[in-house]
Amino acid sequence: MSIRHGLLALLERSPMYGYQLRHEFERSTGATWPLNVGQVYTTLARLERDGLVEQTGESDEDGKVVYRLTDAGHAELTGWFATPLGGSDRPRDELAIKVALALTTPGVDVRSVLQTQRTATLRHLQELTRLKAVADGSEDTAWLLVLDSMIFRAEAEVRWLDHSETRLARLATTPRPATPATPGTPAPPVHATETDRAVRR
Repeated sequence: MSIRHGLLALLERSPMYGYQLRHEFERSTGATWPLNVGQVYTTLARLERDGLVEQTGESDEDGKVVYRLTDAGHAELTGWFATPLGGSDRPRDELAIKVALALTTPGVDVRSVLQTQRTATLRHLQELTRLKAVADGSEDTAWLLVLDSMIFRAEAEVRWLDHSETRLARLATTPRPATPATPGTPAPPVHATETDRAVRR
């Protein structure tokens, strides 16, 4: 989710100024994506430049500028909600890349990398489960949906880490097929073969 579309969604509710938008964004997402007010105003400036929001011409008692959605902004938001996210629209999986690189980096114990991450992910999962237990099911529906998504992702990450560790253990006990040596021909790189096997399902 981009901050851009998050702010458009909030302005669909009613006109707001920057600090209100930051507060409502964090409240709606359970503060899982903290924003600083500088990000909010930078994004508002771009949205105004693109004709998606405009100033109402009014300000609150403290002189803060109030913004509202334009017709073009409403159309942009409607299109965003109607369009499914594709794989290329989401951030790369940094953990998968980290593990893949650990396999081919000299001196790195990839099993230690997996175990350290597993401990941290389980700790995070426990904290998410605690937050879900104390949430109000009738008042915090949006927050609970975000929490559920985070819990499912953490559970999937733990399963992937377990799977990766099992695959590596199996790989370590599987004898490599003997390859006849040809004079003057370099042997194939071991790490490249291991990486290919480890990441292939």
